Amino acid sequence: MSTGVTISSISDYAILGCGSVGYAVAEELVEQGKDVLIVDRDENRVESLRDQDLDARTADISEPEVADLVDDRDVVLILASDVESNKQAVEHIRADNDNQFVVARASDPVSGDELSTLGADIVINPSSVIAESALRALESGELEYNAGKLAQLVEETGTRLAIITQDSPDPDSIASAAALQAIADHLGVESDIIYLGDVGHQENRAFVNLLGIDLVQWDEIEDRSVYDSVALVDRETSAELDLSVDAVIDHREADQEFEPEFVDIRPNMSSTSTIMTKYIQEFDMNVSEEVATALLYGIRAETLDFKRDTTPADLTAAAYLYPFANHDTLEQVESPSMSPETLDVLAEAIANRDVQGSHLVSNAGLVRDREALTQAASHLLNLEGVTTTAVFGIADETIFLAGRSKDIRINIGKVLDDAYGEMGETAGHSTQASAEIPLGIFTGIEISEDTRDTLLDLTEEAVKRTLFDAMGVDGTEGANGS
Repeated sequence: MSTGVTISSISDYAILGCGSVGYAVAEELVEQGKDVLIVDRDENRVESLRDQDLDARTADISEPEVADLVDDRDVVLILASDVESNKQAVEHIRADNDNQFVVARASDPVSGDELSTLGADIVINPSSVIAESALRALESGELEYNAGKLAQLVEETGTRLAIITQDSPDPDSIASAAALQAIADHLGVESDIIYLGDVGHQENRAFVNLLGIDLVQWDEIEDRSVYDSVALVDRETSAELDLSVDAVIDHREADQEFEPEFVDIRPNMSSTSTIMTKYIQEFDMNVSEEVATALLYGIRAETLDFKRDTTPADLTAAAYLYPFANHDTLEQVESPSMSPETLDVLAEAIANRDVQGSHLVSNAGLVRDREALTQAASHLLNLEGVTTTAVFGIADETIFLAGRSKDIRINIGKVLDDAYGEMGETAGHSTQASAEIPLGIFTGIEISEDTRDTLLDLTEEAVKRTLFDAMGVDGTEGANGS
């Protein structure tokens, strides 16, 4: 059992300087049943406080004697509007008692730093607190307004709403679409979650199957006229769609070639799942276990378990979802069984690895499931001393490459773009990225069964040299398989 004093068990407080801020704090503490001593140099104010049955005494908080006056208090809040007096009070209290918890009021960042240097445990700036409160109120108001607009759009949909994810959707996109589908159902409107491409990564397939999320492949829809309204969720473009778009919800800015009726794009949040959680809360819905689990996993996947670009909004959304989620299912999603194809690709990548410093590049050869490359790149990142991995393989006359990095000095997305951006397609960000390069660019050889082995040798050398150059590594030192 801990013997330390917790804030909830503290009962003795002193407030030095009882203007509007000090008085508001004193009222709240007294209401909580705390013993509060108030010290202020204004005799009339002290008399008024005593008339309200508050323990108030007259003294100049900048004088050394005040430290003795409050010496028996666990917490001292120095809240005068005169910051110079606050500095002197902190200095005297710290000279007399180093164990008290001291909160001091500043007027700006400079005085805040000075108060911290003098020994204040916490420094508050009322203007910053007011600004933050105003921004929170504004955000709440905007969310309420947007929820109303979204509800109006969905309810006016008519027969059916099409919810379209990104191509080859990841957990954030799938979870966000499932949340919008739940909102539509809450509003009495039917909807379908539609995707282009394929759900390739084993983890994503496990995610969809375990949570029972129904996805419809775009090419399998015979009659697209059944959709009266279209919403893009965690998707940047509608270029491939022969449909007008009515709503866009995303956490990334994008150059839109269309003007939907409803747009909610918030770069200050790290996942679209976070945005959709806010809507779930605003609609005051009973979130299902499946949707809560999906959204929690979407946030965790997009922030790398809160290790990448995590914002307070992501954390509060995750905290809200946590009690409703099925954590056994989450564990199953995060540890899906490995297919024989993935195992073969991983074995080939391990055998062919080339490590230069903390950078690993490997050729997995000919692959049938290119999504296995991303899993191999992630697994190899666990090798001791390795902080950046890139695994590539050949399929359909194309070189597919997956990169991963946990080195804060490297943006793997930029590395792949520098290396292959002019010769193929690249996508990604600081910790994970991918590239697709036409095979002929590296070889100039027409592909046939007879030339395949030669192509593999030529490709391996060219891809590795280009990639190591982009990483700033010589690429000629070190040993393969080391």
